[in-house]
Amino acid sequence: MKKTIAVVLLADFADWEVARLAPALRAGVMPGREGAYDVIYLAPGAKPVRSLGGLCVVPDGDLSALPAGCAGLILAGGMAWRNPEAEQVAPLVEEALRRGLTVGAICNATLFLAAHGFLNDVRHTGNTVELMHEWGGDRYTGASRYEERQAVCDGGIVTANGSADLEFTRLCLLALGADTPERIEEFYAFNKRGFYGV
Repeated sequence: MKKTIAVVLLADFADWEVARLAPALRAGVMPGREGAYDVIYLAPGAKPVRSLGGLCVVPDGDLSALPAGCAGLILAGGMAWRNPEAEQVAPLVEEALRRGLTVGAICNATLFLAAHGFLNDVRHTGNTVELMHEWGGDRYTGASRYEERQAVCDGGIVTANGSADLEFTRLCLLALGADTPERIEEFYAFNKRGFYGV
């Protein structure tokens, strides 16, 4: 039985930020190859959530606990990471890190991690270090570990800014061992350059 990657979706999530990652995990990075993981979606109260693009997702579960057989936790970016319902995600992140699971966060989800002190001891990135300070206040003490890069992986945490969905996908796939590094790099290069390399 495959292990599971749990993807957290909040209201007004950014459709594109996990749009490459989830299929690559579930269906494989190369056509015709089986994916390494099952992917499930979690949302507050297990209620349907709508993306910024209007996509309505019926989640597989709520935010009460990580599912059995969970191998990683992915936080999709979006506009609700400052809302009260987002606070339900912090215990999931704590549990995932305690169990040594990969945690991925992109765009505003990185700011949520900063606001809860999860990035203080790891190299990380996000939209800007100024926003990390704004959201995190005194709880964010990791500015010296902030890197102005598209995506960063350190200490089991993958972070990326909102324009880096492909780089985020690449680092998450590598961190999760979703395929060989060579195939993951081929996947990244193809999606970055396209058929014609322009």
